[in-house]
Amino acid sequence: MDDTQSMNPKKFKRILVGVDDSPDAQLAFRYAMNRAKSDQAQLVICSVLESDNMNIYQALSKDYVHGKRDDLYDHLQRYKNLAERVGLTDVKVVIGEGDPGETIVKSIIPAVKPDLLVVGSLSKGGVRKYFGSQAAYMAKYSPISVMIVR
Repeated sequence: MDDTQSMNPKKFKRILVGVDDSPDAQLAFRYAMNRAKSDQAQLVICSVLESDNMNIYQALSKDYVHGKRDDLYDHLQRYKNLAERVGLTDVKVVIGEGDPGETIVKSIIPAVKPDLLVVGSLSKGGVRKYFGSQAAYMAKYSPISVMIVR
């Protein structure tokens, strides 16, 4: 292999991006769209319905959980529509349920089989520290390459 070949970045075929409404996740989504476009890769947009944030009555109500899942699906469709508007032609959405980091690593990655995971990471104190720990978990335990965007 000559020097020019070794300097070319890897092209990815399927990119998984975790999204929510935080600024870092929005940045990760924009990066993932741009990378998918340049690599002509499939973009899979995922989010996780966090059942920990529900009280016991909500968690036991199938109508409530189903409604929340439908709301999340509709929200992900807006991300998909945006990705298609910027020129991506192969865009999918996936919803998981549970702890975000663990669900993405143990359930979504094996099902989707991406070759790159893009996530945002906040590294502040308080509640935001929790989200940073999700990115750290995914970086540590993911069986694929992880791009953490801040």
